[in-house]
Amino acid sequence: MYLHSKQVLTTGISIGKAKKAIVMIHGRGGSAQDIISLKDHLNLGEMAIFAPQATQRSWYPYSFMAPEEQNQPALDSALNAIDEVVKDIEKAGIPADSIYFLGFSQGACLTLEYVARNAKKYGGVVAFTGGVIGEVLVKERYKGDFEQTPILITTGNPDPHVPLVRVEESIAILKKLNSNVHSSIFKGKQHAISLEEINLANQYIFKEN
Repeated sequence: MYLHSKQVLTTGISIGKAKKAIVMIHGRGGSAQDIISLKDHLNLGEMAIFAPQATQRSWYPYSFMAPEEQNQPALDSALNAIDEVVKDIEKAGIPADSIYFLGFSQGACLTLEYVARNAKKYGGVVAFTGGVIGEVLVKERYKGDFEQTPILITTGNPDPHVPLVRVEESIAILKKLNSNVHSSIFKGKQHAISLEEINLANQYIFKEN
């Protein structure tokens, strides 16, 4: 079982000059470089862009709906890796309400799990095909107040990796934590990021940048 070393790609505006930042989290088999390439299609404007890289290109070994112990200690290490990036951004002077998150697939699951465990006012969250993590959801660990943080969740139905029922459960948890969730389900969509999803992210999350 593997742990994640601190590897973070950065691009966009330098952290010393940026007023906002985004943490972009790649999917299983992907890379930080892959997810960063989305910047050419998103309105990330004056943002500093951070993309952590998973060891062995995977944040945890099994499905996000496998028994949690099967994905440990990699899952906790992945959540810690995201937390380190967030803390680095805050230390540089960018507050949580100017920090954004975006993830795809396994990266979307990790994104939603991280923000739901650490709910507060963020700039915005985008989860392209994902849900909170665990065979059985431990709802007590999801706490805080999003203070109406905008969150976009998109998925296909059916999706080979992310059941719609888990997406719906995740939306319910996020709404209970006082987030402003917009969700879009695309019938028969491939397990990839579509232009429609990019457009929704720009419309709902990155509209002010």
